[in-house]
Amino acid sequence: MTKIKLADKAVELIKEICAQFDNKETELINVLHQTQHKLGYLPAEVQELIAKELNMSVAKVYGVVTFYSFFTMLPQGQHPISICMGTACYVRGAEKVLHEFKRQLGIEVGQTSVDGRFSLSCLRCVGACGLAPVVLVGEKVYGRVSPQQVGKIIGEYQEDCNSVQTA
Repeated sequence: MTKIKLADKAVELIKEICAQFDNKETELINVLHQTQHKLGYLPAEVQELIAKELNMSVAKVYGVVTFYSFFTMLPQGQHPISICMGTACYVRGAEKVLHEFKRQLGIEVGQTSVDGRFSLSCLRCVGACGLAPVVLVGEKVYGRVSPQQVGKIIGEYQEDCNSVQTA
């Protein structure tokens, strides 16, 4: 895998985030969450810097990043789409909803659309079982999603992208 060089701004941002949490190892998840929120993902180079700043092993940081499905080491689309595959969502048709997203976006789980607008992933459980099946687009939650609603959901974000480009 090719190593990337972090921009000086990114290095300073990561150091600031670590400092906000007093460079404490016990704040690792908070640091990772804030860093991913700002940078969009957590490549190996970011994990190495966080490990250094929190005075802990890179293996421990990597273990946390790979354990929690919320964290990603790959760049995400402008609008990351996550389908919950927890038991309640799965039983209520999440697999069909996922298939429809894959069909309409022309991508597989773990991929980003060519235009960079959408990426697709699955989650184990988002804790909203009463709304199953659940879809997250960024931080927006869609409940009781059917395959027939997928086009409308995607359309909301395509309009978003078009209005930004023409503004």
